[in-house]
Amino acid sequence: MIVHGAWHRPKVWEKLETELHALGYRTHAPALPSAGERPTAGMHDDAAVVAKELASTEGPVVLLAHSYGGIPVTEGAAGAPNVERLIYLCAWMPDEGQSLFDLEGSPTPDDVSGILPVLSEARTAFYGDMPDAEAEQAMSMLVEQTIRSFAEKVGAVAWRDIPSTYVVAEQDQAIPLALQEKMAAQAAGTRRLTGGHSPFLAQPRVLAALVDEIVRSS
Repeated sequence: MIVHGAWHRPKVWEKLETELHALGYRTHAPALPSAGERPTAGMHDDAAVVAKELASTEGPVVLLAHSYGGIPVTEGAAGAPNVERLIYLCAWMPDEGQSLFDLEGSPTPDDVSGILPVLSEARTAFYGDMPDAEAEQAMSMLVEQTIRSFAEKVGAVAWRDIPSTYVVAEQDQAIPLALQEKMAAQAAGTRRLTGGHSPFLAQPRVLAALVDEIVRSS
């Protein structure tokens, strides 16, 4: 199962899914309700979707989360008996009681209703290592994201009981390298990729091979 990040939708995984299918894996990419057209859902709603999808999926499951997706996966996969590995792909990896705002060191707004604007530097932050045409196409697919999703705090922590691997993107312009490495220290293992924040678009075959290596070495 692969879980997208903020402002994105499951379609962003298509290139990686093609590569994973070629390696013999089945994939499923649920849609998080905090992202979309006029969304109102928060992180706990996203985590509930992850938990529901896992409950209806026969194991064993490897759960790959990108960016914001690491937060609802951390809560939603807690206690799931069929998950054998968590993979945090340049993802936020919270501990209990932490939100995304907490992890990035930002104050939580007094009013958490409403929508977060897409980052003004999204072209560089998300797709800095991609050709202009591909980056523009990816930019055109971005959707709205709720403030609630960044403000709500994790109440359960899957990586404390499920083996986890953190994949550090060394040229990531969205989550600083030092912050990735700090979160990666919580994981059972760490891998590194040369590239930016969206390797599933920029280098899907390389990423699929890395996922395969992680799964086989589990």
